[in-house]
Amino acid sequence: QVQLVESGGGLVQAGGSLRLSCAASGKIFNINAMHWYRQAPGKQRELVATITSGGTTNYADSVKGRFTISRDNAKNTVYVYLQMNSLKPEDTAVYYCNARTVPMAYWGQGTQVTVSS
Repeated sequence: QVQLVESGGGLVQAGGSLRLSCAASGKIFNINAMHWYRQAPGKQRELVATITSGGTTNYADSVKGRFTISRDNAKNTVYVYLQMNSLKPEDTAVYYCNARTVPMAYWGQGTQVTVSS
C-alpha cells in the first residue's frame, strides 16, 4: 500500500504561481513513476505531468514551459512537487497525485486550484 497526501492548492490570480506537494509513504520502493492529474468540472481527468523513478519528466502540451514536476526522496517518504507558473483560468481544476506500482495505482484525495481572471 502507498498513501498519498497532497497540499498546496488555493486561489490565485491569472499569471500567478502555486506549488503543489505530494507526500508518498508506505511501500514507496515499489513506485515506478509518479504523476499529477487534474480534473476540471464537467471534464475528464487528464494527465498533467509525470516523473519516473529515474527522473525522466513529461508534460501535457497545455502546461509545457509553465509547470515543472520534481521529486525528493527521503528515508520513508517520497515528495513530488508541481511548480505551476503563469497560471491561466483554464488551469482551474482539482489536482490529484498518482503513484504507479506494479500492479496497482494509488491516488491522493486531490487539492483544488482556482485561477481567477
